[in-house]
Amino acid sequence: MKLGVIFPQTEIGTDPIAIRDYAQGIEGAGFDHLIVYDHVLGAVPARFAGAQIGFQQPPYTDRSPFHEVFVLFGYLAAATQRLELATGVLVLPQRQTALVAKQAAAVDILSGGRLRLGVGVDWNFVEYEALNESYRTRGQRVDEQITVMRKLWTEPVLSFDGKWHHVEGAGINPLPVQRPIPIWIGGAAERVLKRTAELADGWFPPGDTNRPDALRTMFERVHALMREAGRDPARLGIEGRMRLTIGAAREWADRADEWRAVGATHLSVDTMNAGLSSPQQQLDAVLRWKEAVTGR
Repeated sequence: MKLGVIFPQTEIGTDPIAIRDYAQGIEGAGFDHLIVYDHVLGAVPARFAGAQIGFQQPPYTDRSPFHEVFVLFGYLAAATQRLELATGVLVLPQRQTALVAKQAAAVDILSGGRLRLGVGVDWNFVEYEALNESYRTRGQRVDEQITVMRKLWTEPVLSFDGKWHHVEGAGINPLPVQRPIPIWIGGAAERVLKRTAELADGWFPPGDTNRPDALRTMFERVHALMREAGRDPARLGIEGRMRLTIGAAREWADRADEWRAVGATHLSVDTMNAGLSSPQQQLDAVLRWKEAVTGR
């Protein structure tokens, strides 16, 4: 099981040296990957009053700082040597598909093939509105987006005529190192599980406070859908997440064992909202976590 860290987007600050040192510290400690969350815009809480977004209150607002993922990854590609860079997840339907494919290919090239692109549809309708994309059709469009991106990453010139995309005699250049770049999907709705089973290289199960056993039925559903689609469930990556605040070393180790038992291929720790006031404290915390879950 590969171990990673969730980039403390809302707490890392804006000092580029501190961000560089944090990523290099993660890599130097032997972590396999760094996961970065994505939001382009934040909105004031009043915009969500009365809306059904899946939360009692929005988890992020206009006061939540977020570094843009592809710009950040371009910077970290030069600052690190082997650390996998993963989005967890990029809100794909609020973006132009060909532009995402181009940006992802550039990161993959500059990092030497270290990008993993996690995608999802998200809950923030205000963000879709401001980016001039349809929130209502986001789930319908994302399947075709994944298909188009994979074609753009593997075919120098393509012709594609779908419901949402038309590409005629065009392609991105240069192509990425990974052909195609691995796509992971995040979410828990039935349509998301079906999309994961049919299209994804890996899956981000919901939440970072859930015990893996509570998700076992969902895992079984994904595997059943994969078999229906003619795909081998053993080939699906699964990324578990764990909040630092669930307890101390014993609880961390036990939870990691639970993720291993349900077949997780990856596990990441989230240090946000743990009362850590500096990037160095964030780094020290993940080092303690790694020691607890690996015994070294």
